[in-house]
Amino acid sequence: MTSGACANSLLIIFLGINMKTIVVSLSLACLMFAGNAMAVDMPADGKAKCGACHAIDKKLVGPAWNDVAAKYKGQADAEKTLIANITKGGQFGWKMASMPPKGMGASDAQIAALAKFIVSLK
Repeated sequence: MTSGACANSLLIIFLGINMKTIVVSLSLACLMFAGNAMAVDMPADGKAKCGACHAIDKKLVGPAWNDVAAKYKGQADAEKTLIANITKGGQFGWKMASMPPKGMGASDAQIAALAKFIVSLK
């Protein structure tokens, strides 16, 4: 085997290994990006007025908003019901701490926007 053929063989082996590494790295990067793109952040009003007791994806003092969205999924009046419940406060069958009326002092406009956000969660 000539030195040129040997160099070409080494180059092919080197590129083959690097191509696999590149493909794997790009695949992982795409998966990480897709996971971040699917993650939903709580709106600023939600963090300020509700974030002490609620999170989107886990129970805290109150239920996770994903669970609330699932509870009302498919109900035509879900948003209206959530607005009424947040406004008056209560437990709503969750067997958790009782939510105070209007949470932590949310305005009617903030409550309406948060109810719309919650029902949009999947």
